[in-house]
Order: sequence, then structure tokens, then C-alpha cells
Amino acid sequence: MESLSVALGSRAYPIHIGAGIIGSYGLYQPHLAGGSAAIVTNDVVAPLYLAKVRKALGAARVTEIALPDGEQTKSWQTLNKVFDALLEARCGRDTLIVALGGGVVGDLAGFAAAVYQRGVPFIQVPTTLLAQVDSSVGGKTAINHALGKNMIGAFHQPRAVISDVATLDSLPERELRSGIAEVIKHGLALDVAFFEWIEKNIAALVARKPEALTHAVRRSCELKARIVAEDERESGARALLNFGHTFGHAIEAGTGYGAWLHGEAVAAGMVMAAELSQLMGHLKKTEVVRVRDLLKRAGLPVAGPALAPERLMELMALDKKAAKGRTRFVVLEALGRAALRADIDEAAVRGAIVAAAQ
Repeated sequence: MESLSVALGSRAYPIHIGAGIIGSYGLYQPHLAGGSAAIVTNDVVAPLYLAKVRKALGAARVTEIALPDGEQTKSWQTLNKVFDALLEARCGRDTLIVALGGGVVGDLAGFAAAVYQRGVPFIQVPTTLLAQVDSSVGGKTAINHALGKNMIGAFHQPRAVISDVATLDSLPERELRSGIAEVIKHGLALDVAFFEWIEKNIAALVARKPEALTHAVRRSCELKARIVAEDERESGARALLNFGHTFGHAIEAGTGYGAWLHGEAVAAGMVMAAELSQLMGHLKKTEVVRVRDLLKRAGLPVAGPALAPERLMELMALDKKAAKGRTRFVVLEALGRAALRADIDEAAVRGAIVAAAQ
């Protein structure tokens, strides 16, 4: 096992990465001061890992909350079910919430922790690649709204992240590839050397080679932890982590949550963002081709769904990065160097959407 730290002063926390660590009592014990815990998971993950995590919580009084699987779970209705279970079990402010699952569980359980009794501690135990490399780190918690993804939420940092790469062995192929999209995003937006490593090792990632997966998780977490420490509330540099997401979130909202996995939508969104970067004169055509080719080799979509450009642009107008009434886009000034721009006209955005479909 190896551990990284997210440097947030008194709210700093560790990210533990290793194989077979999900049931390690010593990783949970420091956060069980109240002697009470609530495990929030889903009906796919629960049969695989719930017993191990419950055992790792030792003598703590444990409440188990298993939710339906899928993006549609990130709703007010499901959130209220979590609150109902916490209240019925008389969980107090010293209850530790354990988010056991992928990004949906982590986002929803984290938001529940942020607002239940005005905030209780929680830890992330991500079981998908996407959650291990991205959503479990940084304290973004949220549920969806019909008009936009992750529109209702809060910043609430976990006390720890426990990433057991052995859980990726049970991940469906489509979910694995969805997570690889976020790995690619980190390279494209922040680290060209990492992007080049991914190009060389994409076959090993798809084949679930442990060394490749561990490196991808570690490097992604290193990059994200650095950005979060610099800009916790996404007022500047952290927005760069949303490369491909403005387009991707619009794809998810426009197709109905769950039809496209998050990483699939982000993959198509990254192609659109790369095309936009080329139209702005930053990327060469050959570099856009590299982006497309890598995503194809990862088994990810490079063209969006059959939605009119106008519909996507309408949905993107609701993006959380918007400022002063203008949609801001994360573009690439070069491979490995992203920038947030608000000076992009609608014609260029429409052109990028059209180009990505070709």
C-alpha cells in the first residue's frame, strides 16, 4: 500500500492505494471516534464488499444502506431515503458515513454527509476506476437535477480515501473503460508525459494489468490532489479538471441520465473540446487525431449522440463554470496544458460539435 495526502491544512486527508486493503481495520479505526458508522452502498457492490467493510469497522454500531445502482439514483428521492435510514437508526453527528461504491454512491453519500445534521464525517471507499482516479478525491458532492448534472451539491472533504485496486477485477468492461476516460483527461489537461504514458500503456490498462492500473490511479490522484490543494472551491485552476465535461454533462442530461456512462460522455466531450481547441488555433490536426485514436483504443466513443448542436448548447448554458452569463470552456493550449476560456463565440462551439461528429 502507498499513501498520498491532499494538503488542505487542518482538513488534510490521506488517499490510500493498494490491492486487498478494503478490509483493513487500521484504515477505518482513526475515523470511528463516535463508535457509529453508516455504510452507503448499492445493490451491485453490497454482495461483493459490504461484509468486508463491515468487519473492518470492528465493534462500531453499523447501519447498512443499500441503494439501487445507476446514475438515476443521484436524486432528491434517494437522498431522502438515506436520511430516513440515518434518522431511524438514530445516527448522530459523530456517525461516520462510509461511501462504498462508484461515483454515484460517493457523490450522493458525500452530499448526505455534508448536510445531515449540518455535516458529519465520511470516508470514500471507491470500487470503480472512475471513482478511484477522480470523483472520490476533492470533496465535490452532489445529486442531479433534470436540467443539469451535479447541480445540487456541496463541497465536503472526506476524512480519507481507501482505493483498493483489487476491486477493479469485478468491474464490468464498460465501467472500466469509462474510468479510463478520466485517466486520459488528467493527462490531456495537466501532464503531457502522463498522456504519453497512457498512449504506450493503454492496452495494459484495458487488460487490467495491476501495475498499469496502480500507476494510473496513483498519478491521477497526485495530479488531482495538487489542484485541489491549490483551489479547493473551483474558483480557478480546479476548473481545468473539467476538460471535456461541459460537453459531456450536456450529453448526459440530453440523453437521460444513465443512457451514457459518465466516462463515455466525457470521452465524446473531450473530442469536441479538442476540436474547439484546434479551431482556436491551439492544437494541430495531428494532435486532435492522437486524442481520437487514444480514446478509440480505449474502446470509448469519439462522437456524441444524435442531439442537435443547438440542444447541446442550450444544455451547456447551464454549466456550473458559467460566469456573467457566458459559458466558459476548458480548452487545450497544448497537449497537457488546459486553460479556461470565456471568449469563445457560439459559431466556434457549434463548429466543434459538428467536427467531432465527422
